[in-house]
Amino acid sequence: MTATDAQRTINAVFRIESPRLIAGLTRIVRDVGLAEELAQDALVAALERWPESGIPDTPGAWLMATAKHRAIDQLRRGKRLERKHEQLGHEIELQQELAAPDLEAAIDDNVGDDLLRLVFISCHPVLSTEARVALTLRLLGGLTTEEIARAFLVPEPTIAQRIVRAKRTLAEARVPFEVPRGAELAARLSSVLQVIYLVFNEGYAATAGDDWTRPALCEDALRLGRILAELVPQEPEVHGLVALMEIQASRLRARTGPSGEPILLLDQNRARWDHVLIRRGLSALARAEALGGARGPYALQAAIAACHARARTAEETDWARIAALYGALVELMPSPVVELNRAVAVSMAFGPAAGLELVDALLSEPSLQGYHLLPSVRGDLLAKLGRFDEARTELERAASLARNARERAMLLERAAACARGSAAP
Repeated sequence: MTATDAQRTINAVFRIESPRLIAGLTRIVRDVGLAEELAQDALVAALERWPESGIPDTPGAWLMATAKHRAIDQLRRGKRLERKHEQLGHEIELQQELAAPDLEAAIDDNVGDDLLRLVFISCHPVLSTEARVALTLRLLGGLTTEEIARAFLVPEPTIAQRIVRAKRTLAEARVPFEVPRGAELAARLSSVLQVIYLVFNEGYAATAGDDWTRPALCEDALRLGRILAELVPQEPEVHGLVALMEIQASRLRARTGPSGEPILLLDQNRARWDHVLIRRGLSALARAEALGGARGPYALQAAIAACHARARTAEETDWARIAALYGALVELMPSPVVELNRAVAVSMAFGPAAGLELVDALLSEPSLQGYHLLPSVRGDLLAKLGRFDEARTELERAASLARNARERAMLLERAAACARGSAAP
């Protein structure tokens, strides 16, 4: 194995194992920042030794053992504990745990609980949404600061600062390394799901930059969702979110053309959809529904995605059912964006005039004034009604608001088609 191959393998192993490492170490040292440092130390040791000694049969266990020994050294020196006299009881507990003959086994016994605790720490409400996203991708997604910055088109120092501040905030707030209970659990779980879906959406439809999609971000979000589904298997909304992401991700290959240009849903070659992901998504949706109770917002969105996934052709899409599902979603989660999506479904089910009526009712909505999809949808509906001059104006306005270069080009192309007196391509 060449040095380059070894480094590539080590990085892949670390990305998979780092959440487990950080979770187990956080339980020992009670400091997520220190836990991450110890995990990084183990990675450095692997990069130094594995190219010569070879990859161990159980690389995750090797990394854990290395990080654990470093943690023991730090704790025995007492540099951190001596400054925290109020944690004397915890120090005694730590000394007892460190005296255990097989600390690796003790960590392994709790790995599921530790990962769940790490999820809730990363998405703690004491942090801003941006900080939750960055910390979640760093600790649970295994991404580097550079990778997170590149994915969200944010300067690397900005992401680094968010992560440092997030860890400092958690330490200053003395956030306990535990899974919340009762009403707090429901509120925190909602935050966790929101963060995972924000990551997925940024990969599925990039808000800015030159690329229409960023599949790697979708893969990271899916992995986090699947882990969460196994950690809290009785929560239907977790399975609903996984179902939604699986089905949406199934279209990624069909969403762009040979040159990276966007291809909208109704124009996609459905043979390019990933039917393995579709089956996984439908299975997750069935799992959510089997748990009973009213459908939550993610399960409802997954049901909408399932309608598209089950249609062999665009013409076979059950738009009336999709419109009804969006109606249920609006009642559950009132939102101008959801109402705009419902308008699209209504236009497909009952004609462009019916959809345009709903869209026009949103024109004075303050939160949509800078939202490029409002004039985009309105322009499409006007074009279908043959009102090409109005449609062109709307599509040009949409293009001026769009931050993604690929999307902007597509909107200008559709505006040009309207200027020629034909429906947008």
